[in-house]
Amino acid sequence: MQGLRDLGFEGTRPFTRALILAPTRELVVQIEDAFVGLTYHSPVSTVPVFGGMPMDPQERGLKAGADIVVATPGRLMDHMRHGSTDFLRLQVLVLDEADRMMDMGFWPDVQRIVATLPPDRQTLLFSATMPGEILKLARDVLRMPRYLQVGANRGAARTIRHSIEELPRGEKLDWLAHFARRNAAGPVLVFVRTKIGADRVARQLQAKHIRAAALHADRTQQERLQAVEGFRSGKHPVLVATDIAARGLDIEGIAHVVNFEVPDTPEAYVHRVGRTGRSGAVGHAITLVAPDEQRAWHALEKRVGLQLQ
Repeated sequence: MQGLRDLGFEGTRPFTRALILAPTRELVVQIEDAFVGLTYHSPVSTVPVFGGMPMDPQERGLKAGADIVVATPGRLMDHMRHGSTDFLRLQVLVLDEADRMMDMGFWPDVQRIVATLPPDRQTLLFSATMPGEILKLARDVLRMPRYLQVGANRGAARTIRHSIEELPRGEKLDWLAHFARRNAAGPVLVFVRTKIGADRVARQLQAKHIRAAALHADRTQQERLQAVEGFRSGKHPVLVATDIAARGLDIEGIAHVVNFEVPDTPEAYVHRVGRTGRSGAVGHAITLVAPDEQRAWHALEKRVGLQLQ
């Protein structure tokens, strides 16, 4: 709480002091939930701003001068066009998962938002990976930045055990079903490349009497919340997701991450497997490798510096 007091969050007329931009709805919800817990016994107010939900409640929170706004860039731009925001006295801007915002095409909106903010502010930029493109773009929004790196570049947490299963592509679903039913030591988060693939794998697991849910960008906000909460509560021991969950899912106790296909990039692999082995816990990352994926896997294995167990 001392840090909030240092920013002047107590004893003055409400106005937005901190703006946090994040790439996905799930990440916005989790950040806002953390602030609600942190500020529970204080007058500090927060408002989450993201698509898929009515704009009116968000607009009321923005016009009331919520102390902290946590938003996706696209929906925040909608509110800015409606004149619902007032960031004239903003003190802190946080760009979370900046490379993901770039990958998802949000960076032009981020730049437009930043251009409207007071120059006399503190700006923080966070990401588990920091490709060169982001470092170049960061110069547009940061002044005399200091670069801090925790852990190895492109490396996964040391608490994660990495392994592969080599099998034909057509046998992956049966392997996954058997693993989820017999061998998994806890919740299983499965990553696939496409939204269609997430729905298909979830349906096929359900047909094998395995409680699974799908999570991707084409699901409604209510469906996405139900999938995440069902996975968190244990109602769905298996969650099949696209990379939307690689940055926006922070759930304790995920025992296994399964890459149904070999990820396209080292960054994708690091972010995916980073959903397990969190806060010092031991995790297990398994990648299913078909014969035609061997070359891609060996290239990724070398670039990430994996040691299989």
